Amino acid sequence: QVQLVESGGGLVQPGGSLRLSCAASGSFDSIVEMAWYRQGPGTERVLVARMRGSGTRSYADSVKGRFTISRDNAKNTVYLQMNNLKPEDTAVYRCNFLTLPTASYWGQGTQVTVSS
Repeated sequence: QVQLVESGGGLVQPGGSLRLSCAASGSFDSIVEMAWYRQGPGTERVLVARMRGSGTRSYADSVKGRFTISRDNAKNTVYLQMNNLKPEDTAVYRCNFLTLPTASYWGQGTQVTVSS
């Protein structure tokens, strides 16, 4: 059983920064992909950032240049550094790991609120 534990959300003013963390514990052979998704009020869940096992990164257009996904392999942890936050970034952020043996795991979600 794999568990993902997120931390780092909160309330921040526009233009501010937050760093989200997602740590995996449990048994798996390898991580194929780490990703962050978000779901704002009344909207569908969307992909924010993704990092493949190879290290390749991709971002939603709305966050390019502001958000950075990174990882610490030794800690099985993925991070999302969010800079220059905007009110439209307000959402519940959830991490997702794709592992081998083939499985998909989700974090519990962390609220990010950008408001003055």
